[in-house]
Amino acid sequence: MPTPIYIIEEKKLRRNLTLIAGVAAKADIEVILAFKAFALWKTFPIFREYIRSTTASSLAEARLAFEAFGAPAHTYSPAYTDEEFDQIVACSSHLTFNSLSQYERFHERAKGVSVGLRVNPEYSEVETLLYNPCAPGTRFGVTADKLPETLPADIRGFHCHCHCESGADVFERTLRHIEEKFARWFPQLEWINFGGGHLMTRRDYDVDLLVRLMQGFRQRYPWLKVILEPGSAFAWQTGPLVAHVVDIVEDKGIRTAILDVSFTCHMPDCLEMPYHPDVRGAEHASQPSPRTPHLYRLGGNSCLSGDFMEYWQFDHELQVGEEIIFEDMIHYTTVKTNMFNGVRHPSIGMLHEDGKLEILREFDYSDYKNRMD
Repeated sequence: MPTPIYIIEEKKLRRNLTLIAGVAAKADIEVILAFKAFALWKTFPIFREYIRSTTASSLAEARLAFEAFGAPAHTYSPAYTDEEFDQIVACSSHLTFNSLSQYERFHERAKGVSVGLRVNPEYSEVETLLYNPCAPGTRFGVTADKLPETLPADIRGFHCHCHCESGADVFERTLRHIEEKFARWFPQLEWINFGGGHLMTRRDYDVDLLVRLMQGFRQRYPWLKVILEPGSAFAWQTGPLVAHVVDIVEDKGIRTAILDVSFTCHMPDCLEMPYHPDVRGAEHASQPSPRTPHLYRLGGNSCLSGDFMEYWQFDHELQVGEEIIFEDMIHYTTVKTNMFNGVRHPSIGMLHEDGKLEILREFDYSDYKNRMD
């Protein structure tokens, strides 16, 4: 097995897909895959057994939907450009504008697609500002006070994104704000997209509440098609990133196990969010004592000074060559990784239900060099 490596476990992926497809059927809605969280196209044949569509935020993602998934995308971008717009339209079934000015500029060229407008309910419970799409001064969406009472005739839907790995209880509260702000325009629409961040495959997520919320919404507005486009929910807890210890250094009593992977390159959300990933066989120590045994920082192999996280307690002294397994490292990793410093990029593998490991992709020097061409 080449290492480091991301390993997607087919059994766990199908578990998530089965749950998501069940929610869609019970609630009479459509749930589609957001490429911003997961876009490994070699797994798309599995996805096509459970879902029909995907969502894109760029020309590249729209092409991936059309060419690799085999269906036109539900596309939203903060800003479309002249040179890409017509190509995006050709790869899309739905196209959402972020602003009224973008709508005015491009809507006449959006032929053959269902046009939508992103709206901002000015309410979100996402605490990390980096991930809060409704924070004051946001660049996302149109607030209710800026909408005309009668929408332009070709606007068919609203898109509203307010969540980040949120629970159904958060959606329940958010939905009240969305209806309060925008329900008077619903009779003019055909669909509404409640965006991503609905982490319905998390163990403690109240799936029954989500279904009831959607059933109630559909009863109130039976003409509206409802769409959810989570990203993390599809790949949540579907596999690890396997790394190795390559050195152990110590300074001022702090021991750091340097790995053959990088947080900034291969697990960027750990530094951006930030959050501490689970490490197999270790406990995160939020308030360590200098006397805590087998306590380590885990450090990446890039030149960024802050490419580390702290602290984990192991039940033994770490050794060079030992495996370090980061759990739940499939969503928002392969789509956000980079080759800063030219550090070795993890391979990507799929562990099939029969126990066989298929290597989907390996990376080498040419991948790094070609980025500079």
